[in-house]
Amino acid sequence: MEQLKHECGVAMIRLLKPLEYYERKYGTWRYGFNKLYLMMEKQHNRGQEGAGLATVSLTTAPGHEYMFREKAEGKNAITEIFSRVNPSMTGELLMGHLRYSTTGKSGLTFVHPFLRRNNWRAKNLCLCGNFNMTNIDEVFQFITAQGQSPRIFADTYITLELMGHRLDREAERLFSMAKQDGLQGTDITQYIEDNIDMGNVLRTTMPHFDGGYVMCGMTGSGEMFAVRDPWGIRPAFYYYDDEVAVLASERPVIQTTFNIEAQQVHELQPGKALMVRKNGTVTLQQIIEPKNYSACSFERIYFSRGSDRDIYIERKRLGEQLTPAIIKAIDGDVENTVFSYIPNTAEVAFWGMTDGLRRLNHDVRMEKVVWKDIKLRTFIAEGNERNDLAAHVYDITYGSLRPHKDNLVIIDDSIVRGTTLKESIFKILDRLKPKKIVMVSSSPQIRYPDYYGIDMSRLEELCAFRAAIALIKERNMQQLIADTYRACKQTEKGDEQNYVRAIYAPFSVEEINQKIVSMLRPEGMTTAVELVFQSIEGLHEACPNHPGDWYFTGHYPTPGGIRMVNQAFVNFVENVLKMQL
Repeated sequence: MEQLKHECGVAMIRLLKPLEYYERKYGTWRYGFNKLYLMMEKQHNRGQEGAGLATVSLTTAPGHEYMFREKAEGKNAITEIFSRVNPSMTGELLMGHLRYSTTGKSGLTFVHPFLRRNNWRAKNLCLCGNFNMTNIDEVFQFITAQGQSPRIFADTYITLELMGHRLDREAERLFSMAKQDGLQGTDITQYIEDNIDMGNVLRTTMPHFDGGYVMCGMTGSGEMFAVRDPWGIRPAFYYYDDEVAVLASERPVIQTTFNIEAQQVHELQPGKALMVRKNGTVTLQQIIEPKNYSACSFERIYFSRGSDRDIYIERKRLGEQLTPAIIKAIDGDVENTVFSYIPNTAEVAFWGMTDGLRRLNHDVRMEKVVWKDIKLRTFIAEGNERNDLAAHVYDITYGSLRPHKDNLVIIDDSIVRGTTLKESIFKILDRLKPKKIVMVSSSPQIRYPDYYGIDMSRLEELCAFRAAIALIKERNMQQLIADTYRACKQTEKGDEQNYVRAIYAPFSVEEINQKIVSMLRPEGMTTAVELVFQSIEGLHEACPNHPGDWYFTGHYPTPGGIRMVNQAFVNFVENVLKMQL
């Protein structure tokens, strides 16, 4: 409902046969581009600020370009970059990226892929990824201490410089070996290109990083790779046969693009890399030993496409598990209750919720109560006019409820900031005059920011956090804020305790729910409102293979995440509360 900005998406294709094979079999030189375009469009939900693609040709003679890149900004970026494609850009290696910035750094400069040039093909490196690194300051200090001087302070650039340096070292290692074997001139170059080991490069690069990532890359000499973080935070899936090797952020993207079954697509395991050598050999290598498995549960609730077989089942289960709490909230009066959902991402959880009610032998009255209109162009107005336009992004179906007689249960996938509820949803639902509104979230209360590639709000923007702070003030418990601030302020490297969790400890979920309602209720609203959130236990029961729940519990899987949430509380106290402690 509140349109959480999505994380990035990646797509990679390695054509394993000569280019002429695909033109002959499929009737077009664009075969690889067409497949990459489809994979990117099917992941457009993951990034709408910009898009980029890169290709490498293995057969280009010296003196001609063999490594191409195109980038564009905006929601039409995919169409724009592929409109520039021409036959000279055709290559065996193709890589695409969809970007949403999670660090506030926007603009074409920050659109992936990133390219590090060199006169030796083997030392050219192109990178893109779905990631956010939490310790980029430390990595920056490490590479500058070695004498490097990155042009831009951003995690992708710094990753590119560190990995590029390791790639140079790998090439130099092979150069020395070739010289010892008596090779000269272009024979040395060929030896390097035939023997370069990207596993060595990744093993000496990736352990420096703390964060969630799927890092994809290719070299000018034809090496291709994708490596997943050792906690398994960010997702990646792959498939290969005798024609292609491919990787994407979501499984159904590969299924649809290549018309294959779910069981043919495999998940890249934590700390592993999918490697495709210049000669087309496909291997899997363990780059970093797996750590505490923390696959992102928000992928299942919200971000990934619901067309994935398992995600569809899980989202239905999330809705179904809420049925007892919903029946309690309406005092068992199912007969006089209308059930609906906030379009569009909550629809699958809605069907699960109604299935749960039917299994309890209830007749369910379902209506499409809320409609999401096209995005209104609020820039044409100013001040209060703009706020008024924004409040009408959603509309209602008039006459869908019996005024003052029907309860309305309406489900959404998450409640993050609460802004849309306050400024739009509650206002328009109140016009229908329901007896009671039960607002249901298929995810638990979001209490903590994300630092691994999702644009989750700062602490002070989360409605659950604001509610907890409000309760602390109401009950004269300000000493808790002071104690938490001091603990967070004194956090040292190696301290793996999230001190912000203490802010929520005195309060039950129900107490925070009630305070959220009082804070989000628009002035003049007359309808009674109750919030029902998914429980942590329900989340893990519905999504058993994705235990990463730090946004709900504060249990960050990496030291960097813990440091960042503690620092976020320090920033909140100093810059928002402006308390003198």
